[in-house]
Amino acid sequence: MSVRLPFRCLFVVLNLQSFALFSAAGDANPRIDYNREVRTILSNNCYKCHGPDADERQAELRFDLREEAIEPAESGTPAIVPGDPEASGLVKRIFSSKPGLVMPPPKSLKTLTSVEKQLLKDWVAQGAAYQTHWSFQPIRRPALPSLKNPVWPRNPIDAFILARLEKEGLRPAIEADRPTLIRRLALDLTGLPPTPAQVDKFVADTRPDAYERVVEHFLNSPHFGERMTLDWLDAARYADTHGYHIDSGRDMTRWREWVINAFNANLGFDRFTIDQIAGDLLPDATLEQKIASGFNRNHMITFEGGAIPEEYQTAYILDRVNTTGTVWLGLTVACTQCHDHKYDPISQKDYYSLYAFFNNVPEKGIDGSKGNASPMIRLPSPAQQSTIDHLKNLVQDLNRDVKKIEDIASGIRRIDAETSKYIAELEKDQNLPKELKNEFLTEYRGQLSHPKKHSLILEKATRTYKDQLAIINKDLDNVQNRVPTAMVMEEMAKPRETFTLIRGQYDKQGEKVLPGVPSFLPPIPSGVKADRLALARWLVDPAHPLVGRVTVNRFWQTFFGTGIVKTSEDFGSQGEAPTHPGLLDWLASEFIFGSNRSKPWDVKALVRLILTSATYRQRSFATPELIAHDPENRLLARGPRIRLPAEFIRDQALAVSGLLNGEIGGASVSPYQPTGLWEELMSRSDSKNWSAQTYVQSHGKDLYRRTMYTFWKRTSPPPSLSTFDAPDREVCTVRRARTNTPLQALVLMNDPTYVEAARKLAERMMTEGGTTAQSRIAFAFRVATSRKPSDTESRILRDVFETDLAKYRQNVDSARKLLSVGDSPRRESLDLAEHAAWTTVASVILNLDEVLNKN
Repeated sequence: MSVRLPFRCLFVVLNLQSFALFSAAGDANPRIDYNREVRTILSNNCYKCHGPDADERQAELRFDLREEAIEPAESGTPAIVPGDPEASGLVKRIFSSKPGLVMPPPKSLKTLTSVEKQLLKDWVAQGAAYQTHWSFQPIRRPALPSLKNPVWPRNPIDAFILARLEKEGLRPAIEADRPTLIRRLALDLTGLPPTPAQVDKFVADTRPDAYERVVEHFLNSPHFGERMTLDWLDAARYADTHGYHIDSGRDMTRWREWVINAFNANLGFDRFTIDQIAGDLLPDATLEQKIASGFNRNHMITFEGGAIPEEYQTAYILDRVNTTGTVWLGLTVACTQCHDHKYDPISQKDYYSLYAFFNNVPEKGIDGSKGNASPMIRLPSPAQQSTIDHLKNLVQDLNRDVKKIEDIASGIRRIDAETSKYIAELEKDQNLPKELKNEFLTEYRGQLSHPKKHSLILEKATRTYKDQLAIINKDLDNVQNRVPTAMVMEEMAKPRETFTLIRGQYDKQGEKVLPGVPSFLPPIPSGVKADRLALARWLVDPAHPLVGRVTVNRFWQTFFGTGIVKTSEDFGSQGEAPTHPGLLDWLASEFIFGSNRSKPWDVKALVRLILTSATYRQRSFATPELIAHDPENRLLARGPRIRLPAEFIRDQALAVSGLLNGEIGGASVSPYQPTGLWEELMSRSDSKNWSAQTYVQSHGKDLYRRTMYTFWKRTSPPPSLSTFDAPDREVCTVRRARTNTPLQALVLMNDPTYVEAARKLAERMMTEGGTTAQSRIAFAFRVATSRKPSDTESRILRDVFETDLAKYRQNVDSARKLLSVGDSPRRESLDLAEHAAWTTVASVILNLDEVLNKN
């Protein structure tokens, strides 16, 4: 259930204040907008007891639907009499001072401000007009707003931003300088800083489309897919372990590679959605589409002894519903596992109708003790496949030979049996003369010994072949057991029945339900089989009111730090209203249909549009007045300035130090980590029999791979990343927190990753940065920030160097200890004390706010 958010949209507050001023002056009240001004008040203060949840509803009074709010309540008096506030129970109660009458009741700990009370009263006086919640209304492409200063905009995004700024009496900031712009672009599109050569090239480019060329360069980088995938891993709750009690290992790295490749190939977001929700159900589904369906196998899985399989199987399906609801619908559907939603028009029956789509996977509630849990597919490398094919051919040949031998042996045994039968009959025979009988017996007994001899030889040959076959099959099993797998979705031949679960409990079934979508949203077309494929196609139907809005909002959040709707996980009544509703709908329409209706759902086109706007290109500097007016930069009168994600901070340090291994895709790796963390979680004496119980650090080039490839253990996420607000990946996350704590500084100054990065950057300063202190400082500063240091900055860093150089000249052991941190070898030809002193300078630079932030 979402919590009440203390933050109120600035424009709502301003409108309320304006309303109060109008009232004081005796002027006519402006027309009140229900969605913008009234809905939030009712949702926050009234819906819990008088909202969609029938089980919690009090006094037979419901405020989320107009037709019910104007009907007589339990008392017989209507809560709302449109046009007559004096006769309306709502107005009487919110203005009452009596504890037994006033609403909200004192025990709710909710109170209305005088402005909110007056607003509700005037809304009733104006007729108490309702509106469908803004995010549930069809997406319509709005006209561009008119502007006082139409010169500034570079594309339609800017028109919406500027119109709001002009309304607020604000002006946009000037464009950032080129070093700032290219660093901003490089980090946003690749998660890595630009090289000095890239900065110099851009600064020197005098072509009018120089900026657009840089955007295109980074959009086409193979690291673009990695950068975009990072956010998707949070949403998909990707991890390298199953979670729960034992938290052993799994391998979904091929699914991660699929996502990277999809972003790099600019797979349309509609196909991106369909492949991940129902790739296995597509006609003639490819291997890649089956791998993509692993999105809904990234949930936690248990194999704990004593667990109840049905309970955990239910938990897995609940997770799929909740994740789908968050990622594509932007709604807190999890609230309806146990009851009707208290704030949004989602019933418990709606929830289990969605549940039914995901209830047909042939999975076990307790599984995964040996890695991935079924259903899964094998993904051999070309070399492995060649070996498997060779061994299978040998098996086929041997089986053919064994069959021939067995046929021969069978024939001999048959002849032998017939001869023996004839001898037995002959021995019993009384008509034949004795001499003739003995002659026949001697002849047939002589024939019998020969087939027996051959039969024994053939049986021995058969055993030999079967022994060889067993050896080859064992080799085949060993190869196949080393082949990586990927968990995928799969449909059962006979679908399970689905029931609502009373209070969400797995073993308390209620009403039987069929697959379906929430009743307040457009239905799945009639005549279409209601399976996951239908659900996926329904989500990306252009008529869907939520998916386009929710998706473009998250892309906006990626580049500006906060979405147009701040609560990117909640577009419902308890979520925050959009700061620029027209812009949100224009972007959603542009995304769904494409520019001039040419290419729908084009991710790179959307990203290109946002990043080439004048809004994005603004300088991030803010005056005290602007900060006071708009502390969170929601109005975007300046460029984005936000701390980098945890993974980018490490990647940047590796990149500027020269340590970064830029290989894309592949297995997860294990960088530096404090010892003993995983081992502290081992709760069984036989934990050694399960994977991912003991941390084994990577070495060599794997130690310096991009941070997104770090092995992610759910019960013990990478600690240095958690410190910088990375989630635990146990559940879907579409909005990371951003905190500022002393622990972050301690990590940056003491973690081996950053000490080693400073040491290697110092080596670069000494070998690539020239021979003077000033040139070396300028070199490192440019590598890390993309700009030259000022005279003051250069002087401060030179003082740091000289102070530490004197210290390390006096204490060589301290210098040696500092320079021994990390696996990478030190360049021994460099002076020990000087190298240590430059390492300190490099560490200072890597700790600068300007380095840790995108500005």
